[in-house]
Amino acid sequence: MVTLTSLWMPILLGTAVSFAAGALLHMFVKHHRGDFKALPNEDAGLQALSSLQLTPGDYFIPHPGSSRTQGGAPITALMTVLRPGGMQLGSALVQWVLYQLLVTLLCAYVASRTLPFAAPYLNVFRVVGTVGFMAYSMAYMHESIWWQRSWAITIKYMIDGLIYALLTAGVFGWLWPR
Repeated sequence: MVTLTSLWMPILLGTAVSFAAGALLHMFVKHHRGDFKALPNEDAGLQALSSLQLTPGDYFIPHPGSSRTQGGAPITALMTVLRPGGMQLGSALVQWVLYQLLVTLLCAYVASRTLPFAAPYLNVFRVVGTVGFMAYSMAYMHESIWWQRSWAITIKYMIDGLIYALLTAGVFGWLWPR
């Protein structure tokens, strides 16, 4: 049996490679730049939202328990309000790399329990790639199914996840204990 401690190098390198791939995708490919639409009259929208003094959190308008949902509301919105100052890039990047480390650890765990010592590259690639793709990509479908997020956005995020999974799988296949 392969131990998790014997996989420390592919875990760390797989995390680093997937993190670097994400950085390169977002800095150079910029395929998520058009994911969100601008409000037609952004100034009026910001003024109206500011007047509500919303605290950070997730909002559904009209709220499902509201009487307005029974008559058919003229507009329905799902929105997330960020804390003042918006996204904190440093904090988000730390959380992102920790998430990628967790995904890579789960890939390592499943592979270590299903693959023998000196398993062929392709067998390691298949197991790690499948687990990685499921962890990085499958939950995005939920957003399109239940919250009507654009399928184009969902597919772009799933392709990102596929890239991270394939890179991680390649690292594990290359560094699998022999």
